[in-house]
Amino acid sequence: MTPAKLWLRIFFAGFAVIVALLLVTLFTPVPYGDLSRIGRVSDHEFGWRKPPPPLPLESMRGVPMDQADILVIGDSFSMTLTWQSVLVKAGYRVTTIYWGQLPFICKNFSQWVEGTGFRGKLIVIESIERLLAERLDDSEACSAMSKKPLSVKKEPFVPPLAQVPGFELNTNAKLTAGLNTYRNTQRAIASPDVQFGERARVRTVPDGCAYFSHRLCDKALFFPDDTKAAELSERTLRQMEAINQAHPSLPILWMVLPDKTTTYVEPKHSASFVAALNKTKLGPDLFTAAREARTTVRDLYFPNDTHLSMHGQLWVGDLMLTQVREFLSPGRHNAP
Repeated sequence: MTPAKLWLRIFFAGFAVIVALLLVTLFTPVPYGDLSRIGRVSDHEFGWRKPPPPLPLESMRGVPMDQADILVIGDSFSMTLTWQSVLVKAGYRVTTIYWGQLPFICKNFSQWVEGTGFRGKLIVIESIERLLAERLDDSEACSAMSKKPLSVKKEPFVPPLAQVPGFELNTNAKLTAGLNTYRNTQRAIASPDVQFGERARVRTVPDGCAYFSHRLCDKALFFPDDTKAAELSERTLRQMEAINQAHPSLPILWMVLPDKTTTYVEPKHSASFVAALNKTKLGPDLFTAAREARTTVRDLYFPNDTHLSMHGQLWVGDLMLTQVREFLSPGRHNAP
């Protein structure tokens, strides 16, 4: 064989491999869940199939700070403004800012809030379970709030998914993404518990097909940090109480959302915190509520994502509306 023929064979073999990789990647579903994206597993198996409820898009808007009845300080679970829309439909004017803008609740929190122009009736502090302890530890040591100008978005920070995404060619992925996705998905199918890097874990969920709508519904994707983060404890609750006591002029309601892992596979996580929370009026017990709701709200959390689904967002919005009305009942404030 001449050197020219050998070179041509190598070239065409390499070309065929590249074309095959390209075709596999192009026809691999574009991931629409944060965990399927970072774990590189297929949304054909893990993508939710139950259509979301009709979304009240007209109510998924905020108001300027000085016009708000309710100020929400939230994280990514509040970025679509979906759960807040339930409050808006009930007549409350709501504005939402985020932990990343603060980033802590410092000793001069009352003065900082006053400086934002907020003159409303209630502050709701929302946090996911895995981040609350760290946030409160940092807040405990913080003397002054950030002096960065505060930007308030009236529109959702993250657009909500109003329908199951349709097929489109996966043109923005790396050449090897399709092959890696195929390999990881096969491992996920074969194993009861497998982790991909530091960011995504596939775990078996007892009775999972009663809870989720995706094809591989006996398993779901979880964020490993759910179990790496320290459990919430009675100390966490005391820190929440200390913030409320340090700022008596601010009516504060806490909204602590359980991790997806806690809701579906490790129900005793943060149990001491939940028991202590139920002895106070700091905020609702969303841990027990979520464990109960997972049996009645299919896809309460997205199977391919760490967040509440749109079904879950509206569910928790209804629950928070009840809490807000109770908190603002006659004798304290006048609710709409």
